Amino acid sequence: MAQKTIPIEFPNAQGDVLAARLELPDGPPDAHALFAHCFTCSKDIAAAGRISRALRARGIAVLRFDFTGLGGSEGDFANTNFSSNVQDLVAAADYLRTHHAAPQLLVGHSLGGAAVLAGARHVPETRAVATIAAPSDPAHVRRLLAGDAGRIEREGVADVALGGRTFTIKKQFLDDLEGHDLGAGLDAALLVFHSPADELVELAHAQRLFDAAPQPKNFIALDGADHLLTNPADSEYVAETLATWAGRYLGRSARAAEAPLEPGTATVVETGDGTFTQRIRVGRHTLIADEPRDVGGDDRGPTPYDYLLAGLGACTSMTLRMYARHKKLPVESIAVSMRHSKIHAQDCADCETTEGKVDLIQRHVAIAGDLDDAQRARMLEIAERCPVHRTLHGEVKITTEAAPE
Repeated sequence: MAQKTIPIEFPNAQGDVLAARLELPDGPPDAHALFAHCFTCSKDIAAAGRISRALRARGIAVLRFDFTGLGGSEGDFANTNFSSNVQDLVAAADYLRTHHAAPQLLVGHSLGGAAVLAGARHVPETRAVATIAAPSDPAHVRRLLAGDAGRIEREGVADVALGGRTFTIKKQFLDDLEGHDLGAGLDAALLVFHSPADELVELAHAQRLFDAAPQPKNFIALDGADHLLTNPADSEYVAETLATWAGRYLGRSARAAEAPLEPGTATVVETGDGTFTQRIRVGRHTLIADEPRDVGGDDRGPTPYDYLLAGLGACTSMTLRMYARHKKLPVESIAVSMRHSKIHAQDCADCETTEGKVDLIQRHVAIAGDLDDAQRARMLEIAERCPVHRTLHGEVKITTEAAPE
């Protein structure tokens, strides 16, 4: 059975039908997980999709769903609150328990992290809980409402602009934010992800969550990440770390990481969450490639030509370092900058092509160290001997054939 995403629906406690996606791995799942999204987000936010699919690749089935009144779910958002979010989470767990297997792993992003902490006591099969950029108190949401909170208190209801959309929020929503003790009764391992640079939820919230939780517990700082994990590398890191950590607590070990590819091989697969976005595997490494927005891409990673330049530049620097070590030259540092462009063939005096355009790769090499002119000139000659450079100048044969079904 191939990995797949199944759209499903299930009712919440009020009878509203909630929309969800179930990510199923290849073969029987090693465990099941629930993913709760951030405040006013949906199950289809990029970070939720990337993390769910990466967990799926590690053998964990993941159900991500829209809270009442959000995304594809029925109901009126104005009538929801933090308590109803927790009830939706429990309804999602009930669905998994009835139709597949009860979730052993609960994952929540932002206010969804607070929801999984509050909901864990109502899902007795929970063995592990992970929060991402979560507040230590649901009342923190008041800060997101800024001056609108006072208007809601006075008038009982108000339309509030959040993330470029307008939501109707009632006073009962604010009232319900108070009095939730997220750390009470947690009987599961806890992993707290948080960025020191989080612009919406300060790092102090992560500290309070960590301090309140019993052992076992872990904290991982997401250096440089923003609140929504808009950089694909950040959500990939969360997923890989989360799957490895959770494997200790899920009863059955989460699937081992994908076996490294043989040297000299690579695989490229569409991620499904972008127009051109590709997931690249090389050895034991995972990379992302994309195209810029001005050509219809989503700019989630370097372009194919960017990787070509990076490969040539890295090979150049490594080759020079190997030469310097072999000759015991006093080279302190090496920096290579690359630029790719296309020029008219008639403007190139030493090109074999005489018509149309040719590719021009300009390479600038900076070498710091106490070298004389002859040594520097020799280093530039060695740069021409980099293996990738030789491949680009040599005869290259590329074959294309259909892969087996």
